[in-house]
Amino acid sequence: MEKKWWQKAVVYQVYPRSFQDTDGDGIGDLAGVIQRLPYIKKLGVDVIWLNPIYKSPDCDNGYDISDYRAIQPRFGTMAIFDELLTKAHELGLKIVMDLVVNHTSDQHQWFQESKKSRDNPYRDFYIWRPGDSQKKPNNWGSYFGGSTWDFDEATKEYYLHLFAKGQPDLNWENPQMREQIWKMMRFWLDKGIDGFRMDVINLISKPEGLPDAPNPEQALYGNVEPVVADGPKVNQYLREMNQQVLSHYDVLTVGEMPSVTPEDAAQYTNLDGSELSMAFEFDHVTLAMNPDPRLGKWNDAPVSLVALKKTLSKWQLALAGKGWNSLYWNNHDRARAVSRFGNDTPKYRERSAKMLALTLHLLQGTPYIYQGEELGMTNAHFTSLDQYQDIESIEAYHQLVDRAQIVDGPTMLRYLATEGRDNARTPMQWDQSSHSGFTEGQPWLPVNPNYQEINAAQEVQDPDSVFAFYQKLIQFRHEKEIIVYGDYQAVDLDDSQAFVYRRTYQGQTLIVLSNFTAQTLTRDYQLPADKELLISNYADDQGPTLRPYEAKAYLY
Repeated sequence: MEKKWWQKAVVYQVYPRSFQDTDGDGIGDLAGVIQRLPYIKKLGVDVIWLNPIYKSPDCDNGYDISDYRAIQPRFGTMAIFDELLTKAHELGLKIVMDLVVNHTSDQHQWFQESKKSRDNPYRDFYIWRPGDSQKKPNNWGSYFGGSTWDFDEATKEYYLHLFAKGQPDLNWENPQMREQIWKMMRFWLDKGIDGFRMDVINLISKPEGLPDAPNPEQALYGNVEPVVADGPKVNQYLREMNQQVLSHYDVLTVGEMPSVTPEDAAQYTNLDGSELSMAFEFDHVTLAMNPDPRLGKWNDAPVSLVALKKTLSKWQLALAGKGWNSLYWNNHDRARAVSRFGNDTPKYRERSAKMLALTLHLLQGTPYIYQGEELGMTNAHFTSLDQYQDIESIEAYHQLVDRAQIVDGPTMLRYLATEGRDNARTPMQWDQSSHSGFTEGQPWLPVNPNYQEINAAQEVQDPDSVFAFYQKLIQFRHEKEIIVYGDYQAVDLDDSQAFVYRRTYQGQTLIVLSNFTAQTLTRDYQLPADKELLISNYADDQGPTLRPYEAKAYLY
């Protein structure tokens, strides 16, 4: 394959609202990202992915954009963004922006025009359908609860919103709308940014005729994904985007793609470079779905290791030589990795955080680290609804507990504490000072109380910290081509306690062994005597013995 810079890169995701506040309003800002660039550089990553920083009324924390070419005032100004871009580049760090073009805010000028009349030039920038105030165009249920359709009294039609009603979906069938998107993308790329992470990009092509979803019992809380994911023209639109915009720049592009299959992802990320660099798949982070289909992702069941291994292995093999994987455990929409896949008790948190890091970073693909993951930050373990800010969590609680009465309040709070998005959004834990050094004001979301034990100031100084372990893994990816390009082979997929796999490249073999349990295991794979212990999360090596949450990699 042709070697690309982003195959060897490691990406660090910054959720600006929760990263670093510099003006005391309790909300992180771009000046805070500038302040912490040396920390990100010290970690050793290559790329920063910024969650949306555009002007927005914030009905969904910036994923409802009202002006694609303006900075959200609470984050700063365009001059501060330009300074961030310059300083990042001076440190050898690239900047990737979030691209949110499945929908806009209902405050965007396009939608404000679109609402004025049925013959407005911007009407077809969005998806409008006839109906009356009683009969909706179809049975689609929104990701955030309730119908995907909202009735507009002025023009007596419904507009489509797969997410919140303040996030109307764009009409990608309209070439004039697409041209406006291309112009906006060129605006940022001409500034010098280094790529885009594309929000729910495989939802942009809606099925012809907008047919009913096959599972009406889930309409209450999100049945729309099977109907709209990977629609008939997604590849066409992405190829056009590539031809018109992306191919003229040397950039990293990653598409967030709910429900994407490996076969579709191989097309989206094909090695001829005609669409995207890589995709975010959801298979491994949605394994523990609730058996009650009306509850979707809301549950607190543990993740099956066998299912996790089979899923990750499926993606490793399916894209080998065809496309490119993205590797991640968590992000701003997912619970903290060590709480969901590891063990976040004080006894095992550090060990299991390192184990998860090693397991993921030695796979083939581009790894993504979500802010605080490199410290082993945990879920917030909130216990009451008033501690949450996330629209998805709050709406789900009201929909499933108050309105539909499918689940009781204490159970739903357990589910939110396991899967709620605010678990990832609590402020970054910098030090032991007030509010963990995130702000001198009142933080927009409570700081996790464990910041006294888990914080950057302590870990940066500790050669045995989770942070130091991530530094080593990143360095190995930069130095050892077997990690970037090696073939993948799973070992004993039905082992429910250990995850073991091999990578092979140019006569070398790397074997990775990870114990996902608190028990001591024995796993003897008859490794050669001249093997080199590349990295381990224990200070000594006991060969075939795998202690609780032990992870290690040998090279031979």
